[in-house]
Amino acid sequence: MRVLYLLLSASALLGQQAKWTPLFDGKSLHGWETRGKAAWTVEGGELVGRQGEGGAPGDLFTLERFTNFELEAAWRMKWPGNSGFWFKYQGPSTGCQADFLDEPAYPGVLSGSIYCMGLKFIAENRAPETVRKGEWNTLRVRVEGDRAQVWMNGKLVADGRANVFPGPGQLGVQVHAGKQFEGMEIRLRDVKVRRLP
Repeated sequence: MRVLYLLLSASALLGQQAKWTPLFDGKSLHGWETRGKAAWTVEGGELVGRQGEGGAPGDLFTLERFTNFELEAAWRMKWPGNSGFWFKYQGPSTGCQADFLDEPAYPGVLSGSIYCMGLKFIAENRAPETVRKGEWNTLRVRVEGDRAQVWMNGKLVADGRANVFPGPGQLGVQVHAGKQFEGMEIRLRDVKVRRLP
């Protein structure tokens, strides 16, 4: 009887850990905080980020912090652009991104690549067929310990390790500075997360 109870308890706990939770309510920036001077709005149920006045950059971060997790989001970019979904962010010189990228400085490095502060790219997506430019794309990020994996439109495109950020960190979205990205616009919807053991 005790074994059955333990099995049922473990099953219930796993069920709770696997539950998807929306991060964006489609109506407001509730649960998020801004840093920098980028412009963040909600338009037609979509989260929208643009450069601020004079090409100013900025970030939008969750108030909540996460250690091991899976994230899913639909995204679309007005190009050229440099943005990405932050994870394990703990301060200005920490964290990694699943990039949304069209950057001449990194030829052939595509959206879905993993960039970590202080390390640059720890895994690169070089498969153009995995990114639908100008259309909606589906991003999935899985982080467990020092390993990060990124899927773009259902295909695993980046798998890397970086033991530089122990403990929980914020999730977030970046709008990069730069005259070359003038007019850039990042749009997201259906943003959700689930914690992993």
